[in-house]
Amino acid sequence: MEQAAEPENLAQETIIHNLSPKEAERLSRVRNIGIAAHIDSGKTTATERVLYYTGRIKSIHEVRGKDAVGAKMDSMELEREKGITIQSAATFCDWVKVENGEEEKYHINLIDTPGHIDFTIEVERALRVLDGAVMILCAVSGVQSQTITVDRQMRRYNVPRISFINKMDRMGANPFRAIDQISHKLKLPAAAVQVPIGSEDSFQGVVDLIGMKAIYNEGAKGDIVVVKDEIPASVRQLAEERRKRLIETLADVDDEIAEIFLEERTPTQEQIKAAIRRATISLKFTPVFMGSALADKSVQPMLDGVCAYLPNPSEVENLALDQRRKEAPVKLVSYNSLPFVGLAFKLEESNFGQLTYIRVYQGSLKKGLYVFNARSGKKVKVPRIVRMHSNELEEVQEIGAGEICAVFGIDCASGDTFTDGTLGYTMTSMFVPEPVISLSIKPKNNRDGANFSKAMNRFQREDPTFRVHVDTESEETIISGMGELHLGIYVERMRREYKVDCETGQPQVAYRETVSEKVPFDHTLKKQTGGPGDFARVAGWLEPTGALAANEFESQIAGGSISEKFLFACQKGFQTSCEKGPLVGHRVLGTRMVLDDGAIHMTDSSEMAFKNATQQAFRKAFASGKPLLLEPLMKTTVTAPNEFQGNIVGLLNKRNAVINDTEIGVEDFTLNADCSLNGMFGFSSQLRAATQGKGEFSMEFSHYSPATVMLQKELVAKYEKQQEDKHKK
Repeated sequence: MEQAAEPENLAQETIIHNLSPKEAERLSRVRNIGIAAHIDSGKTTATERVLYYTGRIKSIHEVRGKDAVGAKMDSMELEREKGITIQSAATFCDWVKVENGEEEKYHINLIDTPGHIDFTIEVERALRVLDGAVMILCAVSGVQSQTITVDRQMRRYNVPRISFINKMDRMGANPFRAIDQISHKLKLPAAAVQVPIGSEDSFQGVVDLIGMKAIYNEGAKGDIVVVKDEIPASVRQLAEERRKRLIETLADVDDEIAEIFLEERTPTQEQIKAAIRRATISLKFTPVFMGSALADKSVQPMLDGVCAYLPNPSEVENLALDQRRKEAPVKLVSYNSLPFVGLAFKLEESNFGQLTYIRVYQGSLKKGLYVFNARSGKKVKVPRIVRMHSNELEEVQEIGAGEICAVFGIDCASGDTFTDGTLGYTMTSMFVPEPVISLSIKPKNNRDGANFSKAMNRFQREDPTFRVHVDTESEETIISGMGELHLGIYVERMRREYKVDCETGQPQVAYRETVSEKVPFDHTLKKQTGGPGDFARVAGWLEPTGALAANEFESQIAGGSISEKFLFACQKGFQTSCEKGPLVGHRVLGTRMVLDDGAIHMTDSSEMAFKNATQQAFRKAFASGKPLLLEPLMKTTVTAPNEFQGNIVGLLNKRNAVINDTEIGVEDFTLNADCSLNGMFGFSSQLRAATQGKGEFSMEFSHYSPATVMLQKELVAKYEKQQEDKHKK
């Protein structure tokens, strides 16, 4: 009850202290971790080794599988072909860690995430529910653009991390440069807990700096770990230097080590390990491991590091919002005995129906339990609970607090909170970035309409960054997403999974039309076809209103030369004309029509005749009023590191953008500009190329402004040709 009263005052230590010994024992053996890094740093390859060494898979397969099997965690056909991870995949394994001669079994829930910025939501939602992460860096490239993005995401959700420098066997491998980059570029104190024995082709193993022992991998797949007390003479001096530096770095971030350091004593192994754990969990430090996943070297010590230095579920602070108390924050406590609270963080369509991944924060989830969806208020029964192993399942009866599982048969959206109905809690939602690129899409065959809609609905439910809407003007279906690769993958998935071939194109820009001069008109409609004919005369002028806003219709007719009901028909005719302008068929803006004279025929005049006469008069007058085409200008904000400022200004100048202001920060600068929407197609790819993937931009509609003469001529000619082709048919 204590936590309900004042959640802020309940310290994490108290929560851990109050755990029952049985719960404490269970939770201390659980780790929920994610593997995140820049593209091609070796996340999936490292995960493959982890699964093999923990006995989850019987053999190792490579990512771009020459053996046509592909890595276990890349279960989608597309992932295997392209050799990239598209969806984050979850699995679990047990790792037996040898501590002081005793074997201890740890239960690890592991999520392998994509590296491409286009699939950034997959990393967001994995980090939202994980307690710790392994950040993998390439020994040659060090900290890259996507590493910086992943770092930002880890900080957003306060995820502690250990770092693993992979590809130590590559030419030009320099782990210490990568460690300096973590300290300087990511502003996170880092120190090596291992040093390499040999490097590049002659990389043999690592020296553990805490125990000062040499660790080698032997056996065909590196599955035998050999620990020797004797450190090779060639690395002895380096190891001693780096051990001193490790203790110095820890002294900066941990009080206990600082005290020992100031008294010029040497800390014991236990003290160093405890300090690394404290500093890592409090996000002040990251220990750095090194090895080569592809060469099967030094992956097991990294797994020991996961168990030794990353937090168990009870050591991480998780807050929910209590809807019944004006969204007051409440701490969630990973006790099995408390009421159930869980978060659905990812949906997937499988052969057996919708699969919902749930992280259990409090209480336990049992098969057959009724749970409440906090967003929709619906009560649902949990029919099946499974543990995931990439695309294979293992049924379980119950999942305890702090674990990750998947359930079938629950209808919900990504980010929904489930409770047992006694609590009014919701978890804070994930950060969902705004889409930056759009395409128009339509199925090639009309008969595929039903499957097309099904696919669209499913993809939107699974992926919050994938948006679909129908443009009211052009009646096109528009899809928006995080990048060209992102949308390309969905178009391809539609073809493979739903057998729907689609055509995509640039979405039509919503242009506007207006007149720039006052034009008088006097138009008479006369039709005699035997019997009652049509007669209507309208006279007045057409002029710009002076503001690019709504159109206006005004009547200055005196003496009733046109009666009230016919004037209403004239107004209707004017509004209809404004919906589809004469220039290129887009809406008209900022135009006023004034009627000051007209004539009626006793028998031949009708509302229809006046409506048509007004439309004809409008078309004639519009053409001679120096019509203008208006294009939408977008308020564009670009953020990128300072060194790329010249490149970006060049890119925007090419697109005739007007730069309004630039703010220069310590490392990044932000630039605001007005650009035409037409000129912004393909900008996202060029921006990434010009900034090594570090630049970001967002666009929102600002106002309409006259298009260039060239563009106007081009669009008018295109529209006239389309109309001709229509009439020929």
